[in-house]
Amino acid sequence: MRIALGVTGGVAAYKAAELVRRLQQEKLDVQVVMTRSAREFITPLTFAALTGQKVITDMFGAGAGSSDAPNVESAIEHIAVAQRIDLLLVAPATADILAKFAHGVADDFLTTLYLATKAPVAVAPAMNVNMWEHPATQANLQTLRERGVHVVDPDEGYLACGMTGAGRLAGIETIASAVCRVLGLQRDLAGETILITAGPTAEDIDPVRFLTNRSSGKMGYSLAAAAQRRGAHVILVSGPTDLAAPEGVDWVPVRTTSEMRAAVLERAADSSIIIKAAAVSDYRPVSPQAQKMKRGTANLTIELEPTPDILSELGRNKGSRVLIGFAAETEHVAESARAKLARKGADMIVANDVTQQGAGFDTDTNIVTLFLNDSREIALPKMSKSDVADRILDQALELRHQNK
Repeated sequence: MRIALGVTGGVAAYKAAELVRRLQQEKLDVQVVMTRSAREFITPLTFAALTGQKVITDMFGAGAGSSDAPNVESAIEHIAVAQRIDLLLVAPATADILAKFAHGVADDFLTTLYLATKAPVAVAPAMNVNMWEHPATQANLQTLRERGVHVVDPDEGYLACGMTGAGRLAGIETIASAVCRVLGLQRDLAGETILITAGPTAEDIDPVRFLTNRSSGKMGYSLAAAAQRRGAHVILVSGPTDLAAPEGVDWVPVRTTSEMRAAVLERAADSSIIIKAAAVSDYRPVSPQAQKMKRGTANLTIELEPTPDILSELGRNKGSRVLIGFAAETEHVAESARAKLARKGADMIVANDVTQQGAGFDTDTNIVTLFLNDSREIALPKMSKSDVADRILDQALELRHQNK
C-alpha cells in the first residue's frame, strides 16, 4: 500500500525520518512530500535515502532525488500522486497546514494534494501549547474531523519552546498504529469476539403504531465496522435501521427489546467484549391491541411497563468480560453516567449530551466522554463516529488486558 507522508515546518520534522522507517516495517511504500518550511529543519536528501524515492518539494519541480527536469508530467504530478496513494499522512502537521486544509488553500504541492486526493487523510499535529489551544486551531481541527480527517492528538509534556503542555508530536508507535487502523492493517483485536448492539427498539401499541426513539444506529454500526477491521469476530445485534450491515460481521436483526435481550443473552457467553450501543426502549405498552385503535373524541391513556434491563442483567453475570454501556443524556451528563456505571455493573459508560450540535441522533459525528470504573474520565472532542469507535475500542482493549 502507498502512503504520501507530508512533512511540514516544525521542530518535530526530524521525527518524520524515524516514522518513515516504522511505516516501512509495515510493508508500506512511502512517498515524502515536504513543504518549503520543512526543509529548514531536515533535508530532502535524508528522506530520499530512506525511501529510495524522490522527495517532492516543489509544485512544478522534479523533486529531490530525481535527475529529471521539470516537464508536463511534473506539472500535474499532484493529480498522479493523489490517485495512486491509499493514505495521505501529515506528520508533523503545523497550525498553518491545518488552517490551509480546513479552508481549502492550495498554494503548494501538499495543500493541492490534499484537495485532489480521495484517499483517507490523517494528521498528527505538533506545535506550541498556546497555538494548539487557540480557538482558531481548535475550530480548524473540528472542521477537519467533521470532514472525516483522522487526527492523531499530540502528547503533553516538555516542548521545544521551553513550555509544558499539549502540542508535542504523538509517539511514533501511536502514529503508526493510527495509520494501520485507517488502512485496515491493525489486527490488535484478533482473537476477540465482540458483541455490539445498535439502533433503536420498537414496542407495539397496535398493528400500525409503536413506541421507539430517534436512534439511527450509526454509532453501533461504526463500532462494528471498526472492530471487524481490527481483526475481531463481530456479532451485531441491531434494531430497525436504514443501514447496511458492515461486511464480515454476523448481523442479527431484532425489533423489540425482548427480542434484543434474547439475542444478546444467547450470544453473550461466547463474547469477550460486549458493547451496548443500542438505544433500547425503556417502556412498552402493558396491553398491545390486536387490532388498530380507532380515533375517538375522548383522551386516551396507554399504560406502560418497564422493558427488560439488558445491561444490568449482563453486569450481574459479567465475569471477565468487558462490558461497555452508553448513556444519551440531555442534562447532568457526568452525574447520570457515573450513577449508571455503578448501577449497571459495567466497566465503562460512553456518555454524550444529545442536545449538543454534532452529538445528537442521526449525525455522522459525536462528542462523548468515557467514564471508567477506576474514576477516570476521558473527554473526546467532536470527531467522526468512526474515530469515536476506534477510541472506544482502544479503551475496550486496555480493559480486556486488565480483566484477563
